[in-house]
Amino acid sequence: MTVEPPRVTAAATGRPQPPGAASARSGSEPGTPARRARGGALGRVVREGARFLRARIPVLLRLGGWSLLEFAQTFLSGYGVARALDQGFLAGHPSTGLLWLAVAALAVLPTGIATRRVFARLADLVEPFRDGLVRRAVARALTTAVSGPAGTTAGPVSQVTHQSEIARDSWAGLVLTLRSFVFTAAGALAGLAALAPGLLLVVLPPLALGLALFLATLAPMAAAQRAYLGADEDFAAHAGQTASALRDIAAAGAADRVAAHTRMLAEQQADAARSLARWAAVRVLALAVCGRVPPLLLLIAAPWLMHRGLTGGALVGALTYLTQALAPAVHALMSMLGTAGGRLVVVLDRFTDPVKPPAEPAPAPAVPASRTRAASAPPSPRPATDVVELRAVSFAYGPSAQPVLDRLDLVIRAGDRLAVVGPSGSGKSTLAAVLAGVVPPTRGEVRWYGRPTSAVDPRSVRTLLPQQAYVFSASLRDNLRYLRPDAPERDITAAVAALGLEPLAERLGGLDTRVETTRLTLGERQLVALGRAHVATAPLLVLDEATSHLDPTVEARAETALAARADTLVVIAHRLSSARRADRILVVDGPRTLLGTSAELLRSSALYRDLAGSWGPDPV
Repeated sequence: MTVEPPRVTAAATGRPQPPGAASARSGSEPGTPARRARGGALGRVVREGARFLRARIPVLLRLGGWSLLEFAQTFLSGYGVARALDQGFLAGHPSTGLLWLAVAALAVLPTGIATRRVFARLADLVEPFRDGLVRRAVARALTTAVSGPAGTTAGPVSQVTHQSEIARDSWAGLVLTLRSFVFTAAGALAGLAALAPGLLLVVLPPLALGLALFLATLAPMAAAQRAYLGADEDFAAHAGQTASALRDIAAAGAADRVAAHTRMLAEQQADAARSLARWAAVRVLALAVCGRVPPLLLLIAAPWLMHRGLTGGALVGALTYLTQALAPAVHALMSMLGTAGGRLVVVLDRFTDPVKPPAEPAPAPAVPASRTRAASAPPSPRPATDVVELRAVSFAYGPSAQPVLDRLDLVIRAGDRLAVVGPSGSGKSTLAAVLAGVVPPTRGEVRWYGRPTSAVDPRSVRTLLPQQAYVFSASLRDNLRYLRPDAPERDITAAVAALGLEPLAERLGGLDTRVETTRLTLGERQLVALGRAHVATAPLLVLDEATSHLDPTVEARAETALAARADTLVVIAHRLSSARRADRILVVDGPRTLLGTSAELLRSSALYRDLAGSWGPDPV
C-alpha cells in the first residue's frame, strides 16, 4: 500500500504523527494494491448481487411477464407508423393509415396497467434487499463492538438509516431503468427486423459499440469515483486535524512538512477529479455513439437501402424506433448507471466488505538526524538555574479580545514540580503552550535558562504532552524511543519498569511486537506517550492533562517517575491528588493568578477551596 508522507496532528510529544493507512485510498496508479482492491470490491458486489437475484427468480419472471406489454407497445409504435404510410396514406387509403395509427396509439394503454403491476413486483425485490442490508449492518456492528477496546462508531447508524435508504432507492431505480431498456430495445430491434432485416446492419454496429464503450467505463469510473471520495475525505480529515493541532505543529517545527503534505493531498484530490472528468467525457462519447449516430447512419444509408427495396414507410418507422424508443432508453440507462449505479456500488462495497480490524496508521516516520541529536542528548550545562522565566507575559487570542494571561510573572527553577489548576477555559492549556514555546506571548517575554526562547532549540529543552496521546503502528519499543531513536536498551527497560508498562507489553506480545492502536485503551495510549517522554530525557516536561485517562494510582506512579527523570515537571492538573504532589500550585482564573503551596492556597484562595471541594477525595 502506498504510504504518504507523515502529517502532523496534535502529537503527544510535539512530534509529527504519521497518516492513517486510509490515505492510500487515493492512489490511482494501474496495478497498485489500491486499484486491485477497488476491482475486488466491484467483483464482490456483483457476486453478492447475483446470489440475491438467483434466490428470487420467480419474482424476476413475473416482472418480465408484465414488461412484455412494454415490448409490444414499443414494437407497435414504429411498425404501426410504417404500415400507416405504406398501406394507408402513400397507397391512397387514408382510413387504413388512420387505423394503423390508432393501433399504435391504443398500444400505450396496456402499459399503464403493466407499470402498476411492475411497481407491485418491484417491492418484492427492493424491500428484501434493504432488509438484508440492515441485518448485515447490525450484525457487523455487534461483531465490532465485542472485538476490541476500540468499541463502535457512528458508522453503523449511518448504514442502518441513511446508507441503506440510498441503496434501496438506487436499486429500485436501477431495476426499473434496466428492465425498461431491455424490453424497449428488444421491441425496437424486433420491429426493425420485421420492417427490413437490412436495417439492423446499419443500427446494430453503433449501438453495440456505444454500449460496449459505456460498459467498459463502469469499473474505471467506479474506481475513479472511489479515489475522488477517498482523496476528498483524506483532505478534509487532514485539514480538520491540522487546524486542531497548530500548537503541536509549531512545537515540532513541522510547518514546512505539514504544508508539503497539504499540497500533496490537494494535488491528489485534483488528480482524482481530473480522472473522474476524463471518464465522464468517455461516457458522453458513448451516449453520443448510441443515441446520435444510428439515426445519422440510417439517413446516410437511406438511398442504398431504398434502392434495395426499403419503403418510405419502413424508413420513417425505423427513425421512429431510433428517436422515440432506443435513444431515450439508452440515455435513461446510461444516466441511471452513471449516477445511481455508481452510488449503489460504493454503498454496497461498505456493506459487503468483510469484517476486519480498522486500518492501522502507517509506520512511524524516521526522525531527521538534527532532531535525533537534539532529542537524544541532554542540553549542555547552563549557568542559570531558572529553567523557565515569564516576564510580564500577556496573551490574547485577538487584538480586541480579553487577555487570557495578563502581565504574568513566573519563575520555574530546576527541580521544581509545579501544578496548574483552574476551572475549564481559564487559560491552563494556553499557559502550557506559552511555557513550551508553542505560541509566543502577545506581550512580555519567555526565557529558557536565561535566554529568549527564539535563541534556543525547543526540542532540546522541553517535551510537551497534550491530553490526546498518539501511538504509531510500530513496535512498542519503537514507540517508546521515537523521540530518541538511539536510546540504549537500559533506558527503554527503565521506562517500562518505572511506568508499569510490563503488563501492557506482555499483553501485546513483547516490546518488539507491532502495536495495533485499536487494541489500546485511551489510558494505555497515554501510558505509552508518558513512557516516550521518560526515554526522551528533556529537562523540562509539560503535561497538559496527559494523565486524564489513567486511574489515580497509575497517575501518581507516572508523575513520580517522570519527576525523577526530568529536571522540572509542570502538570496541568485535573485531580486534587496531582496538585498536592506538586511543590507549588498556580491557580489560574483567566488573567488572575495566585501561586503557593496547597496549604497556603486553601487559606488564601476561595477558588482553590472550591476546586478542592468539587474534586473531592481521590478514590483509593
